[in-house]
Amino acid sequence: MLVQVEAVGQVADGRATVRVRADVGVAAVFWCGDPTGVGREHHVEWTVEEDVVWGGNTRPATSLSPAVGEEEGGRIVFRGRLGLTGDIGAVLEVAGSQILFDLADPPPPDAVDGTWVEVRVERNSVSLWPYLL
Repeated sequence: MLVQVEAVGQVADGRATVRVRADVGVAAVFWCGDPTGVGREHHVEWTVEEDVVWGGNTRPATSLSPAVGEEEGGRIVFRGRLGLTGDIGAVLEVAGSQILFDLADPPPPDAVDGTWVEVRVERNSVSLWPYLL
């Protein structure tokens, strides 16, 4: 996913927080790239350190279009197609980017494979890594 990265600040542990602007939305997350990369466009990889909990942080989507955003309380919302990998993992495809997740027990029902879902996670569990094509 190609995004514009804008500086926001730093948290107590020294990690930089950036506002990410993409065609599918805006969110403030942790930046894991070089500080000189802030203020520019990057292709990025999303890392989420929170499991998919069906009926908890993950539910069927109310809209069938990809999105990244924030909700009250600072949670980050990803909307995309969920792909179950057949083991204990899942892939959320959001506007061409794939975000890997572990699955909490019990896993989502097989019927949700390939459907649109929304995953809501704590902001401090989301990091952004730049990469070159």
